[in-house]
Amino acid sequence: MVPMDSAKQEASARAAELSRVLHYHNYRYYVLDSPEVLDAEYDSLLRELQVIEAKYPDLITPDSPTQRVGGAPATGFQSVTHAIPMYSLANAFNAGDLREFDQRVRAVAGQHEVQYVVELKIDGLAISLQYVDGLLVTGATRGDGMVGEDITGNLRTLPSVPLRLQEPYTLTVRGEAYLPKAAFARLNEQREDAGLALFANPRNAAAGSLRQLDPKIAASRGLDTFLYSLVSMDGQMPETHEASMQFMRQIGLRVNQERVLLNDMEEIIEYCKAWHAKRHDLPYDIDGIVIKVNDVALQEKLGYTAKSPRWAIAYKFPAEQVQTKLRDIVISVGRTGTLNPNAVLEPVTVAGSVVSRASLHNADLIAAKDIRVGDTVIVQKAGDIIPEVVAPVVELRSGAEQVYVMPTICPECHTQAVRPPEEVAWRCPNASCPAVLREGLIHFVSRDAMDIEGLGPAMIATLLEADLVHDVADLYALQPEQLLALERVGQKTADNLLAAIAKSKQNSLERLIFALGIRHVGAKGALGLAQQFGSLERLMAADEEALQQIPDVGEKMAASIVSYFATPVNRQLVDKLLAAGVNQTYLGAKVASGVLTGLTFVITGTLPDVSREAAKQLILQHGGQVASAVSKKTNYLLAGEKAGSKLTKAQELGVPVLSWEELLALLQEG
Repeated sequence: MVPMDSAKQEASARAAELSRVLHYHNYRYYVLDSPEVLDAEYDSLLRELQVIEAKYPDLITPDSPTQRVGGAPATGFQSVTHAIPMYSLANAFNAGDLREFDQRVRAVAGQHEVQYVVELKIDGLAISLQYVDGLLVTGATRGDGMVGEDITGNLRTLPSVPLRLQEPYTLTVRGEAYLPKAAFARLNEQREDAGLALFANPRNAAAGSLRQLDPKIAASRGLDTFLYSLVSMDGQMPETHEASMQFMRQIGLRVNQERVLLNDMEEIIEYCKAWHAKRHDLPYDIDGIVIKVNDVALQEKLGYTAKSPRWAIAYKFPAEQVQTKLRDIVISVGRTGTLNPNAVLEPVTVAGSVVSRASLHNADLIAAKDIRVGDTVIVQKAGDIIPEVVAPVVELRSGAEQVYVMPTICPECHTQAVRPPEEVAWRCPNASCPAVLREGLIHFVSRDAMDIEGLGPAMIATLLEADLVHDVADLYALQPEQLLALERVGQKTADNLLAAIAKSKQNSLERLIFALGIRHVGAKGALGLAQQFGSLERLMAADEEALQQIPDVGEKMAASIVSYFATPVNRQLVDKLLAAGVNQTYLGAKVASGVLTGLTFVITGTLPDVSREAAKQLILQHGGQVASAVSKKTNYLLAGEKAGSKLTKAQELGVPVLSWEELLALLQEG
């Protein structure tokens, strides 16, 4: 190794000192909200470091404050499997829901004192950050809770995300990335000046910003973060959630200081009401309050359902309601042929965005609510996202309003619609209906399905008009000259689109299953099917009984899957996709061994020296499945102390009961 000359040695020492000082000032500004220097002084120090690194590029370190934005745009996002799932929270919509939650917690706690941490629910995008020896190595989205997208490059651009912690811990934390109200207003002003479509709300803008392939775009948006959960770390975890929050702040992570510790649920209810009244005073959006059990040992005892922790709940603020005129009701045709009535509204601002359309779901709902064309109606956003018509304002009727009659002819292909006896929706039975094909294509290329970048509704409409695609498999037969012949499609657009289509061939099986649009099969169900069967060939050969052995697959889903693959035109489509080279195997994390393959477990009670979540992960790693309730499909109940009703149900059904030691012995035998 060639020794450094004295000038470079001085530069190296100065760069290290500048980096340390700049990290400290970032911590003071973004975490403690107590800056010690003016912006001009900070900028001067940063410029000095940039000059040194420009002269000596080998002195640049991954955590240098100059390296927040850099490098070429990514070509796509890689998948990240969360070592510990990112659960969603159960929702409470009123005081009664909160009281019931409190009763459930106290029933498990017994004589144990119950204390809650009550926090603001930030309206943004859930993120997970992993640090190794204090250095940021991975930042990911929540995705489906099990697998997210690697957006490390974009998260590095956020000043409130430290590139290096104050202490060299190895840990994983979770939180929310959001767009402050002022940044959102600036962004939409810029887009309006540029003639671009405006973002509907800060949440959508934050999500869109963090999914930009070019980190420089994300860096320009003014995003911010709050961290709210210490998931894992090397060494002793804090014993309470509040201690975790204080620890995170101490090591340089930004946490929201608007939180309180309360023991009484009535006080929590009043706290929720108070924040609902003053939420608009905040510089960022919140859509509720999160209530968490403070004691980590009690959290472990309460455990999890299949979807959410039993020790936390999100109180959602009541939806903002406004009044406007219902101008008309029009029909759209969904990808499964459903005729969906939609309200055409006089434009009105609801929860921060202008609404002119809202779903009316089906004819039965319209009749039940007595909604008429010409009515003044109450409109809200369900979950502050989806516009819906709540009810008509009957006292404002003039008598000119018209009772709505649901059409029974498909507006797209003019085929007579049908309504199966067990369903509320009318359907177009024509498999060749243009709307069914269009909506099916939009679903096939969507983010949770084959995720083909650049194939939006407008491009799909263009391909259909040009008669280039007649089913989803035709996308893989598109040629450069066909695309270049289309209006407003240049060489770069054509190349990017074909590259994205080709890349989608390598997707894991669960994306293909979801993309096929099988009724009753969502993204989570598709993942379970892919994990269980491993290949599309094995899935297509499964009967209803085999399908129903999988947790969360009921009679309807099993029957729908069998029916789909028994239909000749669907099998022909699958054959066409496979012939085009689309992957048909599951590419997820491999299990440690298959000793538990095909076995379904339910976990109950307090296990010795291990949490239920850790036990669940062990079972999954060895090929097993974990369900939330005991049924005839359950192969084993893993029971600890205070097992309760699940143990009783298992004994009634004759389900074998294992202790933790017996499970470990079973794994060793395998």
